[in-house]
Amino acid sequence: MSLGNLHSIETFGAVDGPGIRFVIFLKGCNLRCKYCHNPDTWCFNKNNPVSAEDLINKAYRYRTYWKNNGGITISGGEPLLQIDFLIELFKLAKDKNINTCIDTSLEPFKNDHEFLKKFDELLKYTDLFLVDIKHIDNKKHIELTSKPNINILDGIKYLDDHNKKMWIRHVLVPTFTDDYDNLNGIYTFINKLHNVEKVEILPYHTFGVYKYKELNLPYRLMGIKEPSEEEILRAKKILHLI
Repeated sequence: MSLGNLHSIETFGAVDGPGIRFVIFLKGCNLRCKYCHNPDTWCFNKNNPVSAEDLINKAYRYRTYWKNNGGITISGGEPLLQIDFLIELFKLAKDKNINTCIDTSLEPFKNDHEFLKKFDELLKYTDLFLVDIKHIDNKKHIELTSKPNINILDGIKYLDDHNKKMWIRHVLVPTFTDDYDNLNGIYTFINKLHNVEKVEILPYHTFGVYKYKELNLPYRLMGIKEPSEEEILRAKKILHLI
């Protein structure tokens, strides 16, 4: 039995997949996105271990609120860094006929036998992937997140090739991700996929700035304003969402 490195739980999530979701936030992330609103999930310290069985039992108490399309969503941090725990958790979820969803950047994805063996096992028990495309340009992706995006885009293609349902998300950050080349590049990439059910624009916000102060971390987007309704509308048009 593996233990998960838990950060927090949201019992009535309404934006992390279809329906009402029991959202489990895990600790640990290799990315350092400049706009991240959960820097408190970056650290891997294991001061809140939890078993898969305990989590499923806790989640199952809320099943009456899920109705036909709700369930559990695993977020983070980056949940795929705890892939052994995810497999165990989702196996138990499927034993109880619970809809399962992973909110991921796919940063841990790699084309090697050891990882893909576990990843293929996880796919058996996962109904939906919420995948972030931070930036379509690799160099700019590194500037924005500290890591390249080549393996991330490969991971999206892998999910598509294995007929896994996806929602693609993109955080719209003025001066960083809102340019035409990036948005059109994302549209061109997505347009070649076959299993993307939904594309979402997530407007940049500053709700998490206080966490940087509490953690004594510099906030690197100070002065960047949230996108206007006009800017959001423009992005949606480039992505052919309207």
